Amino acid sequence: MNYAESDEQQMIRELVRDFAESVLAPTAEHRDANQIPPSDEWQQFLEFGLQGVTIPEKYGGSPVDDISESIIVEELSRVDPSFGVMFCVHVGLCAKTIALHGDEEQKQKYLSRLAAGEVGAYSLSESGAGTDAAAMICKAKLSDDGKHFILNGEKMWVTNGAQADIIVLFAKDVDHPDYGVKKHGGTTAFIVESSFDGFSVGKKEDKLGIRSSDTCTLVLKNCKVPVENVLKGVGNGFPIAMNALDNSRIGIAAQALGIAQGAYEAALNYSHEREAFGKPIAHHQMIMNYLADMATRIQAARDLVYRASWAKQEHYENDGPRHTQEASMAKLFAGDTAMWVTERAIQVLGGYGYTKEFPVERFFRDAKITQIYEGTQEVQRIVIARSLK
Repeated sequence: MNYAESDEQQMIRELVRDFAESVLAPTAEHRDANQIPPSDEWQQFLEFGLQGVTIPEKYGGSPVDDISESIIVEELSRVDPSFGVMFCVHVGLCAKTIALHGDEEQKQKYLSRLAAGEVGAYSLSESGAGTDAAAMICKAKLSDDGKHFILNGEKMWVTNGAQADIIVLFAKDVDHPDYGVKKHGGTTAFIVESSFDGFSVGKKEDKLGIRSSDTCTLVLKNCKVPVENVLKGVGNGFPIAMNALDNSRIGIAAQALGIAQGAYEAALNYSHEREAFGKPIAHHQMIMNYLADMATRIQAARDLVYRASWAKQEHYENDGPRHTQEASMAKLFAGDTAMWVTERAIQVLGGYGYTKEFPVERFFRDAKITQIYEGTQEVQRIVIARSLK
């Protein structure tokens, strides 16, 4: 493994960093305070074609390697973690899942639309089925004419839910022989369009952090989904969901990495400007210790994220082993690093760190979710422990 950035990766980093600083930074605080999704910013982002980085060229995509994908999430989240997770869900949980598991007709129909900029989402969780994904109760039943599945239930914590045009959504087929017998029996993955009859957006969550990210409930009331929109066959949804989590945990790790980097840079810059006892606080031993530990933990997190990204690419391109362990390690360490670094960043800034005059309080709020979604830190430890030999 060679983590030295290629010329292309450096170009991507510089491109995304420029976009984040020139387009996202000026509106990030306002959008966070007022819970405004970055719709206008998304339209400007489409000019770079990066919304199709997980989509093959034949469907209109502009694919990049997996480390580059993590670099994009990292650089977006270094300025605006809300936009970072919007991108992450669109390219990873939605587009990547369809690219991996869809049939040719589904790819032609939906990947081309996602590559063109229609927003994608992913819906697995329910009120009683978050960490325990197999406990979902959203039901699907084949219509009498056999042309549609009729979905009923509510899905929760759906990132991009109110903005999305295309959603990869999971429900249980009540007619499946394993329904009610096995915990995940009958779990089926569907491609649902927001325009389908019986689909509506419910409650919008009022969150602690990533407040500019659209998170809501989806309501399915006799929602008609064509049978041709089933991914990889009825009852085969649970392995698809677990595979998607392997991939998305790396994206969340990259988001956490970007949050930590952004908070560290704010603290570092402030420490050289703020003077106390006759010299910049960056020259005081305690602050030096904080900054050194921040930089070290961030670099360790970056190595884990890039290693997991490399392992993901090896799995798909060269039939390498599954990257479950690497993904969970990256997500676990990067999430904890984001919380640790943002807390120390506030301490470095002192009273200013507790105000909205500086971005570190927003990074602190944004960091917490990286320890929760795509599997809590407790779940990551279970996954890692089970993989040990």
